[in-house]
Amino acid sequence: MPALVEISDASVVREGRTILHELSLTVEEGGHTAILGPNGCGKSTLIKLLSREIYAHAGRGSYRVLGRERWTQAELRTVLGIVSAEPREPLLGDPTGLDVAISGLLGTYGVLIQHRVTPEMVERGRAALARVDALRLADQSIETMSAGETRRCWIARALVSEPRALVLDEPTTGLDFVSRARFLETMRGLLPTTTLILVTHHLDEVVPEIGRVVLMRGGRVVADGPRDDVFTHERVAEAFETRKEDVPL
Repeated sequence: MPALVEISDASVVREGRTILHELSLTVEEGGHTAILGPNGCGKSTLIKLLSREIYAHAGRGSYRVLGRERWTQAELRTVLGIVSAEPREPLLGDPTGLDVAISGLLGTYGVLIQHRVTPEMVERGRAALARVDALRLADQSIETMSAGETRRCWIARALVSEPRALVLDEPTTGLDFVSRARFLETMRGLLPTTTLILVTHHLDEVVPEIGRVVLMRGGRVVADGPRDDVFTHERVAEAFETRKEDVPL
């Protein structure tokens, strides 16, 4: 069976500066992976590479999902559900939690009157909200929600396409400590049925179920392996360029 995600020797250049340096990364389905690194190490660029917002420089390197290089955005959503702290496009109208969830089937951020929404789509949207304990938000405007409630709706939007993996990009940014704890419990509840790729600089987000850790620094992978081998004071300190005594593991 082909790997879920396979990036090989991919470099990304922006405005003459190399952000990712011949990066290689393979993620198998069923195993949870945390990609850790300090701000500016290339994590956000890696997310854009995964979502096909950008491509490897000058065609060098390769990126395959389930062994294929070419995917439409609609097809890719059924394999990788990518969630960032904020929407990547402007919201359409004044969406409710259910609108946000359903919009994952449309490739938008919200639903307008001209969109054709079927009863099946409504049912799938409600089921996605229920998976993240957010069904009570179905009829509430997203503009009136807390940051934690909004984050759950973004995840429901990704889950509505029933992806084989969920990619969470800095998922607890802007949440207070109570909301962070609740969010992490919700995230853990998804792990038995969904492969997780967690991209973060927060060490406490690497919950015990995550068995593999990838450390990045300066646009490169500097360590990759089983959690107990990589998630150490010494290796994390090296990636974050700090003293090992300052690493809160």
